[in-house]
Amino acid sequence: MGATAEDAIDARRKAAMTVLASVAGAEIARCLNAIDLPAHAELREPENGLVMVRGRIGGDGAPFNLGEATVSRAAVRLATGEVGFGYTLGRDLAKARMIALCDAMVQSRGYADAVEANVLAPLRAEMLARRSRKSAEAAATRVDFYTMVRGEG
Repeated sequence: MGATAEDAIDARRKAAMTVLASVAGAEIARCLNAIDLPAHAELREPENGLVMVRGRIGGDGAPFNLGEATVSRAAVRLATGEVGFGYTLGRDLAKARMIALCDAMVQSRGYADAVEANVLAPLRAEMLARRSRKSAEAAATRVDFYTMVRGEG
């Protein structure tokens, strides 16, 4: 079975959501200013809600309800028909709307390249640089422990 065009779009959307969910709303807004945004309408006005967070002890134990987390969601439709959905942890309604708009534009032939070049690529670079910085900071505090074998006698 070969990959279809729909599979490629799904992979592009997943990669975009990975980046957009991990950056601040102000960063997304800054990058979106570089693009002429298409005409769009809200299908679902941004709203806040709660989701149940599940956990497992040790990663393989029985699942249990850990608690609730606040999320924001939105849905938009471009004038060309593409529908985008945006979800984010927290109460940032504007960020959910921008994520939904980016999701719709990633699916559009006319806007996908512009979103990748002007929004996703710079945000991905910032995200990777931030991860690298945090990893270097953690590595600087690393302590190596070793065990010396005592002689019997």
